[in-house]
Amino acid sequence: MKNGLLNKVLMTGAVVTLVVASAASASTTPAPANDAEIAKRLTHEVRMYSRYTIFDNVNFRVQEGNVELLGEVSQPFKKADLARVAKSVPGVTSVTNSLKVLPLSSMDDRLRIQVARAIYGYPALSRYGLGALPPIHIIVDNGHVTLEGVVSNQQDKQIAGMRASLAGLSFGPVVNNLRVENPSPHKG
Repeated sequence: MKNGLLNKVLMTGAVVTLVVASAASASTTPAPANDAEIAKRLTHEVRMYSRYTIFDNVNFRVQEGNVELLGEVSQPFKKADLARVAKSVPGVTSVTNSLKVLPLSSMDDRLRIQVARAIYGYPALSRYGLGALPPIHIIVDNGHVTLEGVVSNQQDKQIAGMRASLAGLSFGPVVNNLRVENPSPHKG
């Protein structure tokens, strides 16, 4: 009888310990307290999304925990996936998914590949292709090419724009929205 009572006491103690430990571990991972922390976490999560490529351009705004997804994705499923990713970030209270799904077109797919080869295959720009997610994004919408992302200097921005223009099948001029990370100071 004493063994049965002892076992019940030990089991009750173990259950209480597990409940307290799980409550303590849950409280050690606090939700982001402000929009800047949410934005930082969301940036990480978008970059870690395994199907995010140089042919997608995802941006967002965060205001009081409300996230608005902006930009373009090359496949319809990515729009839904990225909304789920955003909703899973601690501190996000709502998600407005304003991502545009680019038209599914074999011609656009060919143009994407040609522009990517023209940019990342060019020796002066090849270093941009070394990372897991290269910083120059190529958006093709019904034959119209837009470059998004970031480069180190103004010369690289100009070269990327010229290389994209020379790639071929673009309908109209290439829109070069690349940001320059280290603009050179003006002399004068």
